[in-house]
Amino acid sequence: MQAMSLITNNIEVENFALPGEETRSSAFQDEVTEYLERHPITQHVDVLLTDLNGSFRGKRIPVSALRKIEKGCYFPASVFAMDILGNVVEEAGLGQELGEPDRICLPVPGTLSPSASDPEHIGQLLLTMLDEDGTPFDVEPRNVLNHIWQTLRQRGLFPVVAVELEFYLLDRQRDAEGALQPPCTPGTHERNIQSQVYSVDNLDHFADVLNDIDRLAHIQGLPADGAVAESSPGQFEINLHHTDNILNACDHALALKRLVRLVAENHEMDATFMAKPYDDYAGSGMHIHLSILDDNGKNLFSNEQGEDSPLMKKALAGMIAMMPASMAVLAPNVNAFRRFQPGMYVPTQASWGHNNRTVALRVPCSDTNNHRVEYRVAGADANPYLVVATVLAGVLFGLDNPLALSEPVTGNGLEQEGSPLPIRQSDALQMFEQQTALHKYLGERFSHVYHACKSDELLQFERRVTETEIDWMLRNA
Repeated sequence: MQAMSLITNNIEVENFALPGEETRSSAFQDEVTEYLERHPITQHVDVLLTDLNGSFRGKRIPVSALRKIEKGCYFPASVFAMDILGNVVEEAGLGQELGEPDRICLPVPGTLSPSASDPEHIGQLLLTMLDEDGTPFDVEPRNVLNHIWQTLRQRGLFPVVAVELEFYLLDRQRDAEGALQPPCTPGTHERNIQSQVYSVDNLDHFADVLNDIDRLAHIQGLPADGAVAESSPGQFEINLHHTDNILNACDHALALKRLVRLVAENHEMDATFMAKPYDDYAGSGMHIHLSILDDNGKNLFSNEQGEDSPLMKKALAGMIAMMPASMAVLAPNVNAFRRFQPGMYVPTQASWGHNNRTVALRVPCSDTNNHRVEYRVAGADANPYLVVATVLAGVLFGLDNPLALSEPVTGNGLEQEGSPLPIRQSDALQMFEQQTALHKYLGERFSHVYHACKSDELLQFERRVTETEIDWMLRNA
């Protein structure tokens, strides 16, 4: 995942009205007024879109231009047809073929907050893109998720999700071989190279970094729990609280990722959400906790006895059936697939079970109200809007089709036969391209653009001659 790309050219403001704009404008003006009362010395605001890779693309504007944003500003549609390096993939059909058209973007209500880079002087605001006819631009990941969410809501089904994110803190200096290495304990030359899952002492060692993350998360209004030391040196996990506002859940996940990177920089470290930064240590995942309520707030994943309901079993069957084709989204690059290795705490088969961390879909211990599924497949580098969209697409597929649910796994699911997941990006992209049911839920145009961008990215990667190839073959081939 890349850091935010900021374009500092002057903002282009459109002065025409859209249906319902007066209400939105008034609400936005109130939001701006309240924000500036709380942050009176703000000088600039970053206005942001989220691309396919979950990277922020945007502009930094003077605070004096903030109120004008209610009328909309322009970005090219091709911002949603970029590879991981920010290059437009022409095969996606949103660039030169269309004449590099601009589309109007409007502020997302409730997303104006301080930036972690300089919370006193810089704010940040999410934007959303509209198509030519004024409808949500259907390639924008946030809009892809919103469409699926509204489909469920129209059926009287109200999903609740929580996002868990793992990441590594890294030393900015490479080791003697030029490889990544964990950071030294602040103020010392001691470097932890052992796995210490749930170590409280490890949290104490990096208390300044983690306290700054917690403090800035509070300032930004991010509902984050404290950090947990994960299974590898320098690896941590932060959980976001569950919410029935699916878009907010993903907004918060992306804001948290940006915040963590910026805090690490302030402490002269790097933070990465790469799925697999080390050969020998576990990768970093993004786990999604999901339940579904009715319009009275009753948990539809639980029956009266607190056990799996028929609706939950349908949802499980659909998520399992859709999981192999969803891997192109859950693991969005070559590195992401390096995470799926035996013994690395990651599922390699589409499976489910109760109180079992070796399966893809875990039903945790809980009471009736909190009966849920933990979707454990996605990497931390994936786009949370698209991860949750594919999870909910699987739910819909299970509700719309008579599918048989496999038996729950007991014991070590990594050693049992099941439905294998693709473990190479080329295989995953092929399965994604062939799964027309998934295209129906995510949208045909989005599916075409995503497949084109990721296929091009893979082609570029496979053309590169790696250091390992040279080491192995220069004198041996």
